[in-house]
Amino acid sequence: QVQLVESGGGLVQAGGSLRLSCIASGRAFSTYSMGWFRQAPGKERDFVAAISRFGSITSYADSVKGRFTISRDNAKNTVYLQMNMLKPEDTAVYYCAADKYNSNRVRDPGQYDYWGQGTQVTVSL
Repeated sequence: QVQLVESGGGLVQAGGSLRLSCIASGRAFSTYSMGWFRQAPGKERDFVAAISRFGSITSYADSVKGRFTISRDNAKNTVYLQMNMLKPEDTAVYYCAADKYNSNRVRDPGQYDYWGQGTQVTVSL
């Protein structure tokens, strides 16, 4: 069973930055596509960003494009989400997810096999 552990969340003022990290257990990290999702209270879990196995292909939600950057370091079993120019509407619990089968439906949370527990990001005015 793959374990995913997020870190780096916290409270930041609008316009500020945070970097989230997600560390995966096991020896198969480099075979997984990875994604970040977020969920605000009372809302659906929404796609944020995804990255292919070797980091060469990335996808972003329109709402974060140009502000957020997803990256990975397979030697460290880690995927990152650099978040710049944060807005109050970015406030949510952010979840890391792994896709064993490298689906092309990267925006669909149902395509991911493993999930972290989430980390809270709060953006204040």
